[in-house]
Amino acid sequence: MLAGSPSRRVVITGIGAVTNIGLDAKATWAAMREGKSGISTITSESFKRYPKWDVTIGGEVRGFDISASVDGRPPIMEFREAKRLDRVTHLGMGAAVEAVADSGIDFSKENPELCGVVIGSGIGGIITIEEGVYTMVERAPDRLSPFTVPRLMVNATTGNVSIKYGLKGPAAAHATACASSGHAIADAAHMIQRGWADVMVTGGCEAAVSPLCIGAFMVMRALSTRNDDPTRASRPFDKDRDGFVLSEGAAMLVLESEEHAKKRGARIYAELVGSGNSSDAGHITAPDAAGDGAARSMRMALRDAKLNTSDIGYINAHGTSTPLGDKAEVSAVGAVFGDAAKKSTGGKLLMSSTKSMHGHCLGASGAVESIACIHAITDGVIPPTINLDNPDEGFDIDLVAHHARERRMQYVMNNTFGFGGHNVTLIFGEYRG
Repeated sequence: MLAGSPSRRVVITGIGAVTNIGLDAKATWAAMREGKSGISTITSESFKRYPKWDVTIGGEVRGFDISASVDGRPPIMEFREAKRLDRVTHLGMGAAVEAVADSGIDFSKENPELCGVVIGSGIGGIITIEEGVYTMVERAPDRLSPFTVPRLMVNATTGNVSIKYGLKGPAAAHATACASSGHAIADAAHMIQRGWADVMVTGGCEAAVSPLCIGAFMVMRALSTRNDDPTRASRPFDKDRDGFVLSEGAAMLVLESEEHAKKRGARIYAELVGSGNSSDAGHITAPDAAGDGAARSMRMALRDAKLNTSDIGYINAHGTSTPLGDKAEVSAVGAVFGDAAKKSTGGKLLMSSTKSMHGHCLGASGAVESIACIHAITDGVIPPTINLDNPDEGFDIDLVAHHARERRMQYVMNNTFGFGGHNVTLIFGEYRG
């Protein structure tokens, strides 16, 4: 018999982020509120090895060094230790350490068997894989680093966070493409609800602004080629959108049972009240054209949260800026919310895509965008969809174009959809103890 109950409430007590629009959660949220873009021309030296690029823009995280001291604080890890980890784990560890510090929890005083980690990453240590192949071709297989395998593993960040804090409870890593961190957060919440853990560190990380990933998405014609105007390249729901902008980044949350958080006097940001999970079962990359799978995910989350569509004030859209994906999502929202989503008939639902600012962080997307959802509740501010100059025909919904909007609301929804037809919906609520 499980120790817990599905009715056990799950709250958020810590937030951390390392993104191309901010090197911590506070700066990331400030940029979202202000509508600042983090998209620019790619500067990584690794791209100079190859002669021809149709896509030269991305969302690089700049200025982050996990082995550097910041504001007099000691580095997260020493340089020698950092060399043994891929960049994806650097970003993930940076966000996790911030989230834990923000929560105020002292894991040395907790039962380690009731504290765990679930982190998602769509691709994992791709930079290590690329460098490894390059080393084999240019030098020899025996010149590979002995740390190649532990660096490239998708679960490397989960393992390293567990080790850093001595967490011996549930541990897992999700790799469901762009839905990875959405799945991770939902899974972590379920573990708390079931009584398998009192505290979970969860979220996602991705470091895929690399030659192989840019090249692979480029030949799929999935990426924007607006190289001469990077900050305006990511334009979800705009009729002139031409693909997504690939970005790197990480975001982490500390989830706790309400009882545990209150017992230690933690500050509570919000509550995770429900989640949904579905599959399109249609195409390995293209979404269901009518958004059927996405709609089922949203309906499942509403049932899980015991809410009606009228309870949701804001949706943070998956909104990648692709012609097919944006259209399918708008269709799905219309199917679920009906007239409440129609701007033309006075519908009050707001929806925006922060990917217009930070681009597409693949497996980290759901976690990064959860920051927007949580702060939309705590601050009463809806981040905008920038670059939305001409909404596509038929997109009859208030997409919060250009500028943030002030509005108080109790519940918000976060959609995250991934290649393979994976759909995840999270619902966050104002905490009322």
